[in-house]
Amino acid sequence: MPKKVEIIEEIQDYKKAIFRIVQAKLRHEKFSGEMGDEITRLSLERGDAVAAVIHNPVDDTILLIEQFRYPTYGKTGDGWVQELPAGIVEEGEDPSYTMKREIEEETGYEVDTLRHLYTFFLSPGGSSERVFLYYGRLDTDEKTFDGGGLDHEGEDIRTLRMPVDEALKKLKDREFTDAKTILGLQWLQMNRTAFEKFNQQESSDD
Repeated sequence: MPKKVEIIEEIQDYKKAIFRIVQAKLRHEKFSGEMGDEITRLSLERGDAVAAVIHNPVDDTILLIEQFRYPTYGKTGDGWVQELPAGIVEEGEDPSYTMKREIEEETGYEVDTLRHLYTFFLSPGGSSERVFLYYGRLDTDEKTFDGGGLDHEGEDIRTLRMPVDEALKKLKDREFTDAKTILGLQWLQMNRTAFEKFNQQESSDD
């Protein structure tokens, strides 16, 4: 049974583009069963996001993307990040629809299978953002869209087609720095036999 939470006040401290900072005054039930004292907490509100491991079972490759990520630049001196295709869920939009759209926009490919794996918080101590992680199977070996992201959003995205063995070696060598990508590849590593059977079953149902 969920513990008690009393929201005393919520104030929007800041808003710009998709980012909002909300300041809350609240009390919550302690493990002892008593209500705690009033505390103040901040939350970065930026909606939900999606990401996907995009797999081609024919040649056992996956699609990754590479783009410049300003927030990483100050700590790495680089800023170009290799990661899973991903995007922001628009208000009222089904995450699976978002994922299919983002795959097309960023890579130019379509998927014929999209399987939900996990929903998780990236930084629950400071942000409400959730990520819906999927496994997707390529519909065709040929691009159906240009890909590369959207110019009006300032996106400049390169698609990388990588053998699964190479991606897992890079994972082992700690070359990936993006959390959702690390989690997705760890799932891939743990479930490689299982998703091969999954693809075989999906193919027999087509």
